[in-house]
Amino acid sequence: MSAASIDRLLALLVGLLLASGLLTLRAGIPATAPLFILHGLLAGALAGAIGMKLRSSLPQAIRGSRWGRITLGLLVTLLGAAALGGGFAWVASGRILAIGPWTVLTLHVWAALALIPLLAVHLLPRRWRLLRLRMTGRRPTGADSALPGHRISRRTLLATAVLGVAGLGAWLAANAADVLAGGRRRFTGSRPLADGGMPPVTTFFGEPTPAIDPHAWRLVVRGRVAGEVSLGLDELKGLEQSTIQATLDCTSGWAMTTAWSGLRVATLLEAAGVHPEAREVVVRSVTGWATSLSLREARSALLATHVAGQPLPAGNGAPVRLVAPERRGLDWVKWVDRVEVV
Repeated sequence: MSAASIDRLLALLVGLLLASGLLTLRAGIPATAPLFILHGLLAGALAGAIGMKLRSSLPQAIRGSRWGRITLGLLVTLLGAAALGGGFAWVASGRILAIGPWTVLTLHVWAALALIPLLAVHLLPRRWRLLRLRMTGRRPTGADSALPGHRISRRTLLATAVLGVAGLGAWLAANAADVLAGGRRRFTGSRPLADGGMPPVTTFFGEPTPAIDPHAWRLVVRGRVAGEVSLGLDELKGLEQSTIQATLDCTSGWAMTTAWSGLRVATLLEAAGVHPEAREVVVRSVTGWATSLSLREARSALLATHVAGQPLPAGNGAPVRLVAPERRGLDWVKWVDRVEVV
């Protein structure tokens, strides 16, 4: 398999892994389970491709004393290995793995995100031309014909098939280890905590809990509505309250099903008078974090003021937190102060 073909394959696998990984951060319903399976299979294939890349390129780079490229390439490899190793360790361990305050799954995500700019720097200067796919269908001529990998060879197809088998084998092995260790995971990979409890306090970027005066706090509803609505906490609690059982599936790798109480977003939208042409509802936090829900999703969501029969703690999003049953925890916006209908 030529060096250019390996580069193309690596770029394709990394791109697919990053895309599928980003999608999994918000996929919260069982119908999205195949996306998580695909992510795991791609990870196994990428591990094999990294091995092929090191075997073919590292000795040549050392002989050529290309120490700058070697250093950058090894840094990319280490980050890739950290992301892949963290993901497989999480699955195979049978338990929640943590390093200090962070779960291994969180570190897996951060390593993958940190890989993006380094990979771009590594590939763009000298390899981008090799990574381009010809769309004209003509056979390369002249100087172009000297570039390897423009045609898919039998060896490339065979190597790709081998990587596919390797990916399947790694995925099966990790899941088998999880079963043997007595582990339990949701389709998202998160490990369930006991139902009915108070969820742990976590944030995606580790930002601190903001200081909010509950007496001065207001919830503002604006956008495509009959009229802007502004509610204080007592006014919000004075509207019809509901309690639902919903699973908070945190991207750090745990999940908990518990009772959430508060105001249904559907009730809030009805009170504000949604415009017939409205399509989405954007829920925003005092921190600037936000999520966008379709009208259907919004109407099944809740603005919670209580959890597990107790007032919502500040670390869990008080005075109001969004509960979005079809999304993962990344979209369960804490410290909500604005709802915009668009």
